[in-house]
Amino acid sequence: MATTLKDIAHAAGVSLTTVSRVLNYDQSLSVGAATRKRIFAVAEELNYTKIRRPQAEPQTKLHKIAIVQWYSEAREQDDLYYMAIRLGIEQRSQYHQFEVTRIFQNNINQLTGEIDGVIAIGKFSADQVSELQTLTDNLVFVDDDQFTAGFDSVLTDFAQAVQQVIDFFWTQELHDIGLIYGTEITTDGQRQINDPREQAFKQAMTAHQAYRAEFCFASDFTNQGGYQAMKQAITTLGDQLPHAFFVANDPMATGALKALQEAQISVPERVSIFSFNDTALAKYVYPELSSVHVATNLMGATAVDLLQKRAQQAQVPQRVELGTELVFRASTK
Repeated sequence: MATTLKDIAHAAGVSLTTVSRVLNYDQSLSVGAATRKRIFAVAEELNYTKIRRPQAEPQTKLHKIAIVQWYSEAREQDDLYYMAIRLGIEQRSQYHQFEVTRIFQNNINQLTGEIDGVIAIGKFSADQVSELQTLTDNLVFVDDDQFTAGFDSVLTDFAQAVQQVIDFFWTQELHDIGLIYGTEITTDGQRQINDPREQAFKQAMTAHQAYRAEFCFASDFTNQGGYQAMKQAITTLGDQLPHAFFVANDPMATGALKALQEAQISVPERVSIFSFNDTALAKYVYPELSSVHVATNLMGATAVDLLQKRAQQAQVPQRVELGTELVFRASTK
């Protein structure tokens, strides 16, 4: 098995980021000469070889790209949002006749040979970003804002979407609105990700002078997570249970629906539910979920186009933020 940066970092007793920057001759890195010497000595001892092409070689056409999905294959089946993004990437890549390699759960050690570009889906720590950068300079992130770190990023406009949901509930005279949102951590456990919908919700409700922290419940982005969060809301709030809930994704919303049904709380007569992502799951539950439609296919296609442009000529990083639209179904009045 080929030596990785993690192997060198472990043997040299330094961070993965430090190894990456030293081996890339980053003169701005504040590290002692002894540490630099030790890292190069360990790299030589372990026969480390970079697998990305030399910087001086011109590249005008992508041939082989890798999709690095932060979810496992099993988890991707449970959260169709990330699967839809991946399919969008693959469809656009097929149009350009790119050879595509899929890597799940950020396991880049599975990559063999040389690649021309990487599209990373999900959330990544600084060390994971540094490791991806050793593969190629052509790197695009989807659903993770790495723009300030110098990388192209394709994102969703969460703030506007949440504001539209709150505005809709307000027109329905629903002013006591609860939130079920998610918490995540990168696969290496190094970065905790805050749900941008939680902050957008707080801002929108505060503007109406209606934000109540006790109406907000955090869990993981799974069906069981949504179920447990709504069970907690029902138990702790009782008759004060909000008449509307915004839920951060479709799997959580289906779990929340189950908890309400078990408690014999009618939807939407007593509680209205508005979900997020609008995957196929939203249409296969009862009642069908109103949901914020996210342009997942376009997110994937945009990432491929950005990668192609970056390979053709050097350019400044781009941050592309796509809009959303509300899809109304039976879970709201």
